Parts: sequence; structure tokens; C-alpha cells
Amino acid sequence: MDRIPILRMGQYLLVTIQIDLYDRLATNLESDLVQAVSKTGARGVLIDISALSIVDSFMGRILNNIGSMSKIMDAETVVVGMQPAVAITLIELGLELKGVHTALNVEKGMELLAAKINSAYEDPDEDEAGTE
Repeated sequence: MDRIPILRMGQYLLVTIQIDLYDRLATNLESDLVQAVSKTGARGVLIDISALSIVDSFMGRILNNIGSMSKIMDAETVVVGMQPAVAITLIELGLELKGVHTALNVEKGMELLAAKINSAYEDPDEDEAGTE
């Protein structure tokens, strides 16, 4: 059975999708990623879809599910490398990808994950306490 490799880089999980996903492979990726977040305690998931030229409604739902499940497990999800045609398709399908952040490339995606994770650790009352 085919699997998409999931790499651990510190507190992040990195997935690079190099092939077109069929339904079973996408479902396996969803399950494998959620299990990996649970097992590793990862704080961020970065999914590189730059090799995908087509994303259908099923794949859009899978990305949305991954983002939602990761968020529940205290991890942020960033999708990078989205091609313009893929973005247009997602909008035309009405898929908003709630819980999923996007970035242009892997470098910017890692920066976004770091910013999201660091801001989650900051105390929201800290600024107010210093101003009184």
C-alpha cells in the first residue's frame, strides 16, 4: 500500500506530495498525519503541494480535515506551494480551508509556523500588565 512520507523536523512535520493523490492515498495521508501529530507531539504541520496541478473537492476536504484535526491536537497547519490553478479551483468549489494557513513556499511556510507557534505561547495579558 502506498504512503506519503512524513518527515519530522524538530517540532514540525513536513509532507511533500510529489504525486497526484487518489482517494485512498489521500485518506491514508490524513490518518497518518493525525497519528504522527499525536505520536510526536508536533506543534506544526507543513504540507508542500507544489507538485500538484489539480486538487479536487475530495482533496480539498482532506486538507481541511487535516487542518481541523491538527488544530484540535494543538498543532498549526500550513500548506505551501499552491499553484494558481489549484487556488482558483478551491475558490470555485467554495472550499475555504478553515484551520489551514497558506504560504508561498517552504521557507515562508516554516516562518509562518514559527510565528504562529510563538504567538500561541505568548501571554495575552502580558502587554496590559506592563502598561499600568
